[in-house]
Amino acid sequence: MELVEQATCPDNDGENDEILAVDFKPAVEALLFATDEPLSVTRIRDIFGGNTDKDEITQVIGELKDEYNSSPRGFCLEEVADGYQILSKVEYHHWVSKLLKKKKEYKISNACLETLSIIAYKQPILRVDVESIRGVQSGQMIRTLVDMGLVKVSGRSELLGRPLMYSTTKKFLQHFGLKSIKDLPSPDGKLEGKDKCLDEE
Repeated sequence: MELVEQATCPDNDGENDEILAVDFKPAVEALLFATDEPLSVTRIRDIFGGNTDKDEITQVIGELKDEYNSSPRGFCLEEVADGYQILSKVEYHHWVSKLLKKKKEYKISNACLETLSIIAYKQPILRVDVESIRGVQSGQMIRTLVDMGLVKVSGRSELLGRPLMYSTTKKFLQHFGLKSIKDLPSPDGKLEGKDKCLDEE
């Protein structure tokens, strides 16, 4: 990582992306606080002009995570959906939800959760295969999950008529606190989100 001896003037409108070593860690922390979605190491590196060592960014993130975990705080730094994000701790959800209660929410019904679980474990999957597993029509459930941003059309099958295939999204990983699909619990386990509802974006 290239470092300069003097700090960048705050009123230069971002013309100079160089940063002091002493400012680097707080700058990474500021980015993590400011974002509303997981930030990858690559994205952080790009924000700093692309000349920052990825290992150093990872080290700083690890230090921040240790600092947060070693003291009583209402938030934590987690690796989610191939990135990092500062999240409120689950034990304080009751109070945080009151702050956000005015937002319109999508409720995830048991039928939706069952459909979502099938798609998550069998993706990419056809609607007809979802219905074969569930034993009932699931078109409306899939459309609802697409509207929520948890499921997306990921391609078309080579079968006659080229029907649509469905997979989960990055938002799915964020909602269930997963780094990747590989982190799904075993099929006989329970798929649980951080919440029973999703804020409408």
